[in-house]
Amino acid sequence: MKLITKHSTLTLLKTSFSSQLKNIILVAAFISLFSCSETKKETSDDQDTIAKIEEPVIDLLDTIGGKGVFFVELKDSQVVKSPVMVIMGVKGMDVEPAGPVVEMKGHHHIIIDGGPIELGQGVPLDENNLHFGKGQIEAEVKLTPGFHTLTLQFGNGVHASYGSKWSKTIAVKVK
Repeated sequence: MKLITKHSTLTLLKTSFSSQLKNIILVAAFISLFSCSETKKETSDDQDTIAKIEEPVIDLLDTIGGKGVFFVELKDSQVVKSPVMVIMGVKGMDVEPAGPVVEMKGHHHIIIDGGPIELGQGVPLDENNLHFGKGQIEAEVKLTPGFHTLTLQFGNGVHASYGSKWSKTIAVKVK
């Protein structure tokens, strides 16, 4: 029979405690290792998710919120006499004379008996396609008696159209 002394009990406790402490530390280390791995994985997934979220594409030429061109006093189907005073308005862009292309700036064109010009296409220059390249916002337009359409078209500094979103067509009857 072995006699357990105070000294041997302390040694036994140290050995037993050390063994338990080692196990606890080992388990804690594994938990930490897996926790870090999961955190890294989540972070990686979050970064992938963030990378997949695209910034919204902003269409500068969009006419939501009331932006666009308009006839200030003329109304669709209005009866007028020639010459017709046309006052041209624009909201969402600034009027400036023809010259270099500057984002969100341009000038007016009136197209008589024609429709909008495609985005980026040049507005023709003839008796039915009037250019206001000095930045004018009003003009007297001579029209023959009868029905006509007037299309207000906004274009950039080199007379390239901002497209149908930046146009307005009305019909008038000239006495």
